[in-house]
Amino acid sequence: MIGPIRLVVATPEDMFSLGADLARLVRPGDLVILTGELGAGKTTLTQGIGHGLQVRDQVISPTFVLSRVHRSEVGPDLVHMDGYRLTSSFEVDDLDLEAEMPTSVIVVEWGGGLVEHLSESHLDITINRSLDVEDDTRHVEIVATGPRWENLLADWEALINQDMGRDALADAEGSFDE
Repeated sequence: MIGPIRLVVATPEDMFSLGADLARLVRPGDLVILTGELGAGKTTLTQGIGHGLQVRDQVISPTFVLSRVHRSEVGPDLVHMDGYRLTSSFEVDDLDLEAEMPTSVIVVEWGGGLVEHLSESHLDITINRSLDVEDDTRHVEIVATGPRWENLLADWEALINQDMGRDALADAEGSFDE
């Protein structure tokens, strides 16, 4: 396990950019698990991933359909799943995500405890809202599990620092408390 890396994301636009950065590093078979309360920014992050992967359609929350496949113009497809209403990994298996993994990046909102069995390597991203309801700031924690992600976190961190003009390692020394 690598991490956690902790980031402070100031705006929804920055969350979208964070997703676009991740899209520059993912490849078919990658599993990304998103955790956060309603309105935390999970779908915004996924929209950024979709934008970076150049998917054809707009990425919207799959809450009512459980899973959406967004075909890409140039690279891996994006499978966006919502695990909120699922209660076990058996229900995940019924969705047959394994069939999409060879050609897709799988992003699962509310997937913690449900989808880890799909891949020995996965990226866990937890998004927490600011304690101040007037503040758009999000606190993002990234943990990499498995050999696939161990080599990519340093590259992703470099992209984040470049795009956001700051040092993610310095952010990691801070606290989530406000």
